[in-house]
Amino acid sequence: MKNVTEVTIFVLKGFTDNVELQIIFFFLFLAIYLFTLMGNLGLVALVIGNSRLHNPMYYFLSVLSSVDACFPSIITPNMLTDFMSKNNNNVISFRGCAAQMFFAVTFGTTECFLLGAMAYDRYVAIYKPLLYSVSMSPRVYVPLIISSYVGGILNATVHTVATFSLSFCGSNEIRHFFCDIPPLLAISCSDAHTDQLLLFLFVGSIEISTILLVLVSYGFILLAILKMHSAERKRKVFSTCGSYLTGVRKQKVFSMCGSHLTGVTIYHGTILFMYVRPSSSYTLEHDMILSIFYTTVIPMLNPIIYSLRNKDVKEAIKGVFEKIWCMGKVYFAH
Repeated sequence: MKNVTEVTIFVLKGFTDNVELQIIFFFLFLAIYLFTLMGNLGLVALVIGNSRLHNPMYYFLSVLSSVDACFPSIITPNMLTDFMSKNNNNVISFRGCAAQMFFAVTFGTTECFLLGAMAYDRYVAIYKPLLYSVSMSPRVYVPLIISSYVGGILNATVHTVATFSLSFCGSNEIRHFFCDIPPLLAISCSDAHTDQLLLFLFVGSIEISTILLVLVSYGFILLAILKMHSAERKRKVFSTCGSYLTGVRKQKVFSMCGSHLTGVTIYHGTILFMYVRPSSSYTLEHDMILSIFYTTVIPMLNPIIYSLRNKDVKEAIKGVFEKIWCMGKVYFAH
């Protein structure tokens, strides 16, 4: 038997010890974080305050935006403190590390499920336009949103319990900027083979199921589009059955599909490359870059992706600025 000391605190080593780079990174990620909060919370407020956006398509978008506001909030403030700390060493307690991992995995997994649910919503909107109000009633989209969160919480609970049931009795330095699963498994003095297999299986299953849902949904959407352009009779049926797929409405749904596919490709591609691979390929530099991408950059990009390509959102934003302009003119006139 040899004496061991259980770890009670962790040290997040972060990016670099260079003071000049720390200052640059601080202002860079502060700007990204503030833009992320303004963009995502602005979209949530826009959907809530504009009656034209009160339909399931935008309810899903508002929930996704709330997740994208919360996800970086678990990591970025701590990372900013890290940049300003001496030697770039940020101490975090054992429980604080576990809490950070739990919420990060929760919001990350919830976003995966939400992207799958949004694909189903677009499938119903295009493939079954007449039944859209029935197929995507509150009895459908509310459980889809709730189950996305429940799935995220369950996945986070499994990985957090499994990871922090291991022994940490050697180095307490986490070569990362937040408490992610792979770097914690790397410093554990227990056999982490089971946990690595668990991570691979759970993340792989979630990714396969959600990506499959997206592919099947867009397969039916593509089939609907091909039918619309190939048969005159069915094109007439689509044109007459639908207040939903005519004119601007049709363009709006298709533009949301393009935006959604862009978001799905970026997010799932990053997650797959990050977690669904052999542990032997884990490298500090590459994985930190990938982690930055899906924890900070993607939540910043989503409001841009979903707003710039959507006419209703752009008109709603334009209406808000027009109201502010009018209120300003009235105020200064008095």
